[in-house]
Amino acid sequence: MEVSVPPAPLDVARIKKDFPVLERPVHGKRLVYLDSASSAQKPLPVIETMSRYYETTHANVHRGVYELAQEATRLFEEARAKVAKFIGAPSADEVVFTKNATEAINLVAYSWGRHNLGASGVVVASDIEHHANLVPWLQLREEKGTQLRFLRVGDDGMLQLGDLARALDGAKLLAVTGASNVLGTLPPVRALADAAHAAGALVLVDGAQYVAHMPTSVRDLGADFVAFTGHKMLGPTGIGALWARRELLDAMPPFLTGGEMIRDVRLDGFTTNDVPWKFEAGTPPIAEAIGLGVAVDYLQALGMSAVRAHEQALTSYAMQALKERYRDDIVIYGPARAAERCGIVSFTYRDIHAHDISQVLDEAGVCVRAGHHCAKPLMRQLGVSATARASFSIYNDEADVDALVDAIAQADAVFG
Repeated sequence: MEVSVPPAPLDVARIKKDFPVLERPVHGKRLVYLDSASSAQKPLPVIETMSRYYETTHANVHRGVYELAQEATRLFEEARAKVAKFIGAPSADEVVFTKNATEAINLVAYSWGRHNLGASGVVVASDIEHHANLVPWLQLREEKGTQLRFLRVGDDGMLQLGDLARALDGAKLLAVTGASNVLGTLPPVRALADAAHAAGALVLVDGAQYVAHMPTSVRDLGADFVAFTGHKMLGPTGIGALWARRELLDAMPPFLTGGEMIRDVRLDGFTTNDVPWKFEAGTPPIAEAIGLGVAVDYLQALGMSAVRAHEQALTSYAMQALKERYRDDIVIYGPARAAERCGIVSFTYRDIHAHDISQVLDEAGVCVRAGHHCAKPLMRQLGVSATARASFSIYNDEADVDALVDAIAQADAVFG
């Protein structure tokens, strides 16, 4: 029998040294960055590689035959191959570079959705979706009459799946998050995908909060589309990706048109380029893609199982410390067990607004997100206008959590 060996713990002290921004003081205090769910910080290898590209190699890709252009093209396509391997994609040409996960989901909605969904089409989403995986389907409903159904979230922060079969009956697409950016909830994506496929529906997974923190295999997820973004996984902003099964990409019309995405243009029409370039019109974010490739290298060197174990342990520590210190004065939203959530802890403290909590924490050097987190329907269901959200990454440790817990107490001094 195979024995599962726990991954070696991350050396956070060493990892912190790779992130120069963490050396910057804020308000005279040590910077404690707890907003990686919004945008993760960038390690030196990513920063240095992008700078070196601009210093030594920059040229447009897929166009020139001179040495710089050929080298830029090679680096760009090598990054695509790295990303494909990172998510367990069968082939690199199934990875389409986009601006971010939002654009990747919109690509599916505009290209696949507008050609396969009409008044008789049904999309199933959930209460816990980010606006990026909700508004495109709401827009389709307005334009084409596409029907929307929702999987509801329970008081425990988990999706209620008792009516799953009824929700999927006649559906053409299940669009669901891999990890909630508010509650941290990890839905059972594979079970949902199997049920959706059995009902004849395709599956889109919003992996923005998942791919950066969990060992990911698109095959194991059972998805047909997976959207994710670079800036949450130690990479630069302005670069994300859509993975989709090759036969779906082949059948989908282009999302944007112009240069690069064409094979031929005539005054009476045009023919499209091969996948994935068919969906990458215009000059792509070359340096950003190369930077994302290096971010993937960095994460793979750590091991995604170790990343997940570290963040799960830190989340458990944070939830316990907050509850022990503040008891009934604090409400933590989402599943009670860290094993059922990603490294996100959203909370409210007494009757103090989340924005005020965030400002108090900022004075202590602690960065958290405050607001509705682009999930207004979920906020209404929770009965709050906003939450404060601490989110963890590889460069966080228990001392960062302790700083968060201690700083919340200062809200009492400010707001009574």
